[in-house]
Amino acid sequence: MINYKLLKQEFLLDPEITYLNFGSFGACPNLIFEEYQRLQKELEKEPVQFITRVGMKLLADSRKSLAEYTHCEMDDIVYVMNPSYAVNIVAKSFNLKEGDEILATNIEYGACDRAWDYYCKKVGAKYIRQKINLPLNSKQEIVKDLFLGCNEKTRLVFISHITSSTGLKLPAKEICQEAHRRGIMCFIDGAHVPGQIPLNLQDLDADFYTGACHKWMMTPKGSSFLFVKKDYQSMCEPLIVSWGYEALFPSESLFQDWHTIQGSRDFSAFLTIPKSIQFMQDNQWDKVAARNRSLVQSNAVRFLNLLEAEPICPISDEYLAQMFSIPIKAKEPENFYNHLFNNYKIEIPVMRQDDKLYLRYSIQAFNDQNDLDRLYEVLSIEKKSGTFII
Repeated sequence: MINYKLLKQEFLLDPEITYLNFGSFGACPNLIFEEYQRLQKELEKEPVQFITRVGMKLLADSRKSLAEYTHCEMDDIVYVMNPSYAVNIVAKSFNLKEGDEILATNIEYGACDRAWDYYCKKVGAKYIRQKINLPLNSKQEIVKDLFLGCNEKTRLVFISHITSSTGLKLPAKEICQEAHRRGIMCFIDGAHVPGQIPLNLQDLDADFYTGACHKWMMTPKGSSFLFVKKDYQSMCEPLIVSWGYEALFPSESLFQDWHTIQGSRDFSAFLTIPKSIQFMQDNQWDKVAARNRSLVQSNAVRFLNLLEAEPICPISDEYLAQMFSIPIKAKEPENFYNHLFNNYKIEIPVMRQDDKLYLRYSIQAFNDQNDLDRLYEVLSIEKKSGTFII
């Protein structure tokens, strides 16, 4: 029997806040954060030995744990600060030429849109944000919608595994299969995936994959990874050229040398990943995640009814995990977000996606029905006032 009251006490979050925004930056449980601080103290006791010797061994051990967790080879993963960093590595290295196209959906994360747009514009390539029709109806329709934007100029397909603003699970495996059938590489942004839904990189067969550990895996901020198939590792140049380039004592992996040894930095956050995996195993995280999904889905319809909105997908595990985005019509969305936080102590994002707005709640182990009841009560008040909700 899982004791959710004890699990809630593990998190460092302010108990005065109704925290429904785990999806943005995650949050650390005590055990993982204490491991982080322990490692930082070890670093400060003997910085030279830690950074050049002890820490390198711990980094390899950490990658081994993450590789087992995500089902891939450990030398096919490098640690990065965040998925945006990973996207920039691939985009900058991609050797785009004038007329080339990168195919994405129109519901990708804004920072990644900007990165691809930047590198495409530099050379006269195009970043195609292909429209995905909402509401989602089937995996087949999603794949069909996306590949309507594909042609002989398409060099890469880039999509989210779980979208940010809309909180939707996309059929990543089927999209990889279709891209490969057409002879096109596929890059999956899985920022929201590790720790939220199972991830098997071998089965997924993406050419590039990035995931955040500091979100649903609950590690300290600034710990993420980039997976690259061996065939493409040599093309992924480092964003920071340092001692790993033409290393004096190279390892067996140029990919590791280039992206691991990048000068002085505190990489303690990366070293907490084994503790995170152990924490999830010890607390039956598969059952925790199932309970969280149940809370997400069992409350979805009443929020849609309250806000007079239509769902953007069927309410099921096929399309949803631990986040749910409600289409909302609101005046001054940024002020509405601040209003909910400042006046009601509710942390929940009001998300922009082009001309659409979404109120997205995230459910983690520390949440319960009372949190969603509180949100419902406040939204009912706000709807009646008409100040922000149209």
